[in-house]
Amino acid sequence: MQDDKLVHLVDDDPSVRRSVSFMLKTSGYRVAAYESGDELLNAGKDLIDGCILLDIRMAGRDGLETQEALRKLGVGLPIIIMTGHGDISLAVRALKAGAVDFIEKPFDTDVLLSALSDGFKRLSSKAATGERKNDAKLRLQALTPREQDVLKGLAQGLPNKTIAYDLGISPRTVEIHRANLMTKLGVRSLSEALRIAFAAEGE
Repeated sequence: MQDDKLVHLVDDDPSVRRSVSFMLKTSGYRVAAYESGDELLNAGKDLIDGCILLDIRMAGRDGLETQEALRKLGVGLPIIIMTGHGDISLAVRALKAGAVDFIEKPFDTDVLLSALSDGFKRLSSKAATGERKNDAKLRLQALTPREQDVLKGLAQGLPNKTIAYDLGISPRTVEIHRANLMTKLGVRSLSEALRIAFAAEGE
């Protein structure tokens, strides 16, 4: 059973949400269903760890736009794209943007469960080893260029005054950027922020 594993299912078709939810629940997964990308995004950084099963063609914000919005929020959960026949080029774009896999509708249970298995392996690997390089990079993309500059200075062990001098800004401004970047990264200590910075540079 997979009772501790949550799938965030995003599809604007109620019949798909019903059938895929049933398929997942009978396979032991927990399911949180969303009828639009915006509904998923409203949860933002508060999304419980799990895999996101995301339809690529939806009314309003489509799957690619939702994926990009998640990236900007710094949400690094594994994404599996659901695509209809003829949408392979869109699915490839999604993969290039960091999706774990894509599956073509209609799909059978084995194909879906195999894709989810890969997604959860990535998630558990992240939990076991700390921030993976790709996920860390994704989270850092939520920062402004100036916030990234400040984080680089902190990662070099520089004091606020030196960072301020190097960037041509005031120490107070450095403190503001530092507070903002920690909020965006969802961390409570400088050491956590630095772990993300170092993971992004790691192999």
